[in-house]
Amino acid sequence: MTSDTEKIVSCPACKGPSVYATSNSNRPFCSARCKGLDLGAWANEEFRLPAVDKPKDIDLEHGPIH
Repeated sequence: MTSDTEKIVSCPACKGPSVYATSNSNRPFCSARCKGLDLGAWANEEFRLPAVDKPKDIDLEHGPIH
C-alpha cells in the first residue's frame, strides 16, 4: 500500500506501474532493470532528435546570401 505522498505513474521503459516517491530509488522507473535499459538507450543514441538542415539562403558564418 502507498502513502499519501506516493504516486503511481507509468514506468517510461516498460509502461508498468511505478511508485514515484523517495522510497523508490529508481523513480520514475519501476526497477533498476528498466533504469539500466533507459541508460543504455541514451548511450546508444536511440533518443536522438531529427536533424534539421539549415536554410540554403543563409551562410551561418557570413550572414544572408544575396
